[in-house]
Amino acid sequence: MLILGIDTSGKTAAVALYENGVMLGQSGIYTVKTQSQVILPMVKQLMSDCSRDFSQLDLIAVSKGPGSYTGIRIGIAAVKAMALSLDIPCCGVSTLEGLAFTACYDGIVCPVMKARKDLVYTAVYKINDGKSEILYNEQIIETDELDKYLRTLGEKIILTGDGAEDFFSKYEYESYTLSPVHLRLQSAAGIILASLDKPHQTDDDLQASYLQIVKAEKDLIKAQQG
Repeated sequence: MLILGIDTSGKTAAVALYENGVMLGQSGIYTVKTQSQVILPMVKQLMSDCSRDFSQLDLIAVSKGPGSYTGIRIGIAAVKAMALSLDIPCCGVSTLEGLAFTACYDGIVCPVMKARKDLVYTAVYKINDGKSEILYNEQIIETDELDKYLRTLGEKIILTGDGAEDFFSKYEYESYTLSPVHLRLQSAAGIILASLDKPHQTDDDLQASYLQIVKAEKDLIKAQQG
């Protein structure tokens, strides 16, 4: 089975290609450009470098959020278009779960993504032999609340994501360990690994998951209340 992975949920644009237990190739760029400018050229280059044709793809996995509103929409739109044109299924994967798999650690992993001020996107997973069990549901919360919960676990916890270093420095708890810096940001390989035991979707079923309302929804609510 040949799976293409895409993650555009953060500042890193990432693609990966996986076939029958082998990660054939992956690429990630920490970019200031709009994700739409770089992601499709990266996909085409990776397919060419791995000597694979788009017609051989069986599945496309993509980060569905949380993260950058614009980046998530770009990634999902690209995957919807490819899945429709190739007539293959797709799979939307949580950015947080993808980060947990990217950390390459069997045990408790806590992705911490910056949201705003003292708020972070987070969840807690227990990873074991390529499978994930969610211990703390995905949400946007204050860092103090997250620290309070993690201390109840009484186990070593790997922190990962773009907010992990700040969280680690702020709370200095003996059970906290940072994931290696090269495994700390979003990767399409993590998205693929997280997708392996997920149900497949049609392009119509693929939707974003922001974990908070977007500006358009806020404006609508404000107008209705006004």
